[in-house]
Amino acid sequence: MNKIVIPSTHPRANSLLIRERLIEHFAKGIVSDAGLFAHGRGEAFDYLLGERTTENALVAVTAAAAALLTGKHPVISANGNAAALGAEGIVKLAKVTGALIEVNLFYRSAQRERAIERLLKSAGAQKVYGVNQAASARIAEIGGERRRVDPRGILKADVVLVPLEDGDRAEALAKMGKKVITIDLNPLSRTAQFATITIVDNIVRALPALAIAAEQLSKKRQNRLKRIQSDFDNKKNLSEAIRLINNRLSKLAKNGTYISIH
Repeated sequence: MNKIVIPSTHPRANSLLIRERLIEHFAKGIVSDAGLFAHGRGEAFDYLLGERTTENALVAVTAAAAALLTGKHPVISANGNAAALGAEGIVKLAKVTGALIEVNLFYRSAQRERAIERLLKSAGAQKVYGVNQAASARIAEIGGERRRVDPRGILKADVVLVPLEDGDRAEALAKMGKKVITIDLNPLSRTAQFATITIVDNIVRALPALAIAAEQLSKKRQNRLKRIQSDFDNKKNLSEAIRLINNRLSKLAKNGTYISIH
């Protein structure tokens, strides 16, 4: 596959670089073809947000970092897109918070699991859970291959970060009493609605922000971290994200300016 050179002066350089990274990891068997479609859907919402991390998203990032730091058994779940776009961020966040990393896939195969494991380890992960036979436990509330989890990881987790997630699993994990953190550009998705904490942002911006927030909060007392979580309201968080999108669209329409999607 010929690698496309994207000029830094291109108005959509960052967006195109992300697409190229996904295509590259699709060729390596890490990203599924459905994952390419899913990214396009999320990218559209990033345009609506102005391709920036909002103050509202940063509030959610702080709450998420506090939740991971106070968890007794936090786990970061990694699918193909999350690994392709944020392997380094996942590993850094895991090191700061003491969270385990577990591979969990909708389109599951031994080859994909091993490929994602190799990618995460090349980014510095010492141990990756949920690969092949290690995913020996089953979550009855979930259909399909995503019901398979590692008994040492997601099954016993009290806090789970599930970036770029599907709604069924987010709902099932929440019903099991786990704190579910997600990174989802679509505040209307079932995942965003069922999660305990939803970071409405692009994963390439949210993961580094999470690691920074976790480093800063790691010096705080546990009661302070718990207060941050109790003060966070995900319904208000999602409502604010929708309001921000609505305000931006209204402003663009009023000024006769439109979003150009390439």
